[in-house]
Amino acid sequence: MSSSAAVQQHRHHSGGGSGIVPLAALIKEEARTERRANTGSRICVREEDVGRGEVGEAVTRRPLLRYGCAAQSKKGEDFFLLKTDCARPSTSSASSSTYSHAPTFAVFAVLDGHNGIAAAIYTRDNLLNHVLSAMPQGLLRDEWLHALPRALVAGFVKTDKEFQTKGQASGTTATFVIIDGWTITVASVGDSRCILDSEGGAVSLLTVDHRLEENVEERERVTASGGEVGRLSVVGGAEIGPLRCWPGGLCLSRSIGDIDVGEFIVPVPYVKQVKLSNTGGRLIIASDGIWDALSSEAAAKCCRGLPAELAAKQVVKEALRIRGLKDDTTCVIVDVIPPDQTIRPPSPPKKMNKLKSLIFRRKVKDPSNKLTKQLSAVGMVEEIFEEGSAMLSERHDASFKLHLRFIHT
Repeated sequence: MSSSAAVQQHRHHSGGGSGIVPLAALIKEEARTERRANTGSRICVREEDVGRGEVGEAVTRRPLLRYGCAAQSKKGEDFFLLKTDCARPSTSSASSSTYSHAPTFAVFAVLDGHNGIAAAIYTRDNLLNHVLSAMPQGLLRDEWLHALPRALVAGFVKTDKEFQTKGQASGTTATFVIIDGWTITVASVGDSRCILDSEGGAVSLLTVDHRLEENVEERERVTASGGEVGRLSVVGGAEIGPLRCWPGGLCLSRSIGDIDVGEFIVPVPYVKQVKLSNTGGRLIIASDGIWDALSSEAAAKCCRGLPAELAAKQVVKEALRIRGLKDDTTCVIVDVIPPDQTIRPPSPPKKMNKLKSLIFRRKVKDPSNKLTKQLSAVGMVEEIFEEGSAMLSERHDASFKLHLRFIHT
């Protein structure tokens, strides 16, 4: 849906007199305000977006993407999305003249359904369109990237709202990755995970697991909202299994769908945006069938030096070797490669002294998920944006305060 169509639809449902502004309009107005506040300077198209540009112009070329996917099915509820030629919404006239062809971006996603496959399939087929419909038209590339985290939140919430109108009880995790040049934006709900293996062997989490068993902040949010968190009770009063949210008994605190579990399970994603250096990096996006068997570091280490397609197969093979096929197991690997290379070079692990090694192991064993994580690839990855609050009213951007009202119009 275009931004103008969104405005018309909003007016139709709100009666035209409520004064509520669609999210896309809020995002565009905020971008304009930031430009005016920036001492009158004009945001320019990044050199990396121009490609080779004019003769003699020094530019940073866009990276190459190499990707692979591997999966083993137990219940048939894992799905994935691989799209490398998505057209960015039309840019303003100031930037369009610099392109010889329409700018594109890539999307990779892993969706782990539960209680059926309907939510996972619907999310795979509709989430990207809902994200793009929340983006205003006519933005320069920098503005587009700046608006993307907020549009991802809008897309997740809209996807959940529309799927729930179908009356199906299915739900799904979603780890959704957008790559535009050297900038990577990840939005996620549930316990599918995305990690970044940077040059030199530094491994960074780009997502947060929304499991009640391990995520203290999410447990506190659910109970503060009136939900009940506890284990499954069996005959005799014994409690078994992981912590779950009641009613419904879901062990996740965020998902898309799950109409039967009440208002405490929310579709608002954790969002992180980073910019890689021109050394590139490797993304590993996988369902919990991988992460229940392998730590992030182990998954990255077991496939270093392999091309993306073989690397994905190796990660699945290693997870099955350790734990067996107890759940659907899906792995997508994306190599972001400097344009003068054809494959990603192997990344030997960093050498550490004994003290650093002890600290490193202690961090790996720590199961807690804090919403603010510092990327370990210092000097290689620039953290641009991070927001993990499940409450739209607590988001840093003022436009989120009207977000729920926009979604329900």
